[in-house]
Amino acid sequence: MPTGPFKQAGSRWATHDDVRKERAYPDQPPVIPHSIEGYQLSVNTNRCLSCHKRELTQESGAPMISVTHYMTREGQMLADVSPRRYFCTACHVPQADVRPLVGNTFRDMSEMGVSQAGSE
Repeated sequence: MPTGPFKQAGSRWATHDDVRKERAYPDQPPVIPHSIEGYQLSVNTNRCLSCHKRELTQESGAPMISVTHYMTREGQMLADVSPRRYFCTACHVPQADVRPLVGNTFRDMSEMGVSQAGSE
């Protein structure tokens, strides 16, 4: 059974600590550090945007979604979130303390003896 800042969310265990997790590789979509159990995410409603949309982050304290989410494929800026970026869970997943379904041999570059440029 998970311990620490984990609480039961239905039949799954999800974090509720709202601490941003370190990304494992460049350009990895950030994981969601809180439960999204019961969030509406449909063509008509996106609960995530009620906190993470650019004009609402100051009040909510949530991090703003990337400016790339306001761009077309051609790089044109839009006044609102791009329809192709509207369904957050296509890329972002809630952080969970669960056993992996498949084995994972991923190793961060820093574990492979690769040093940062200029650190020699």
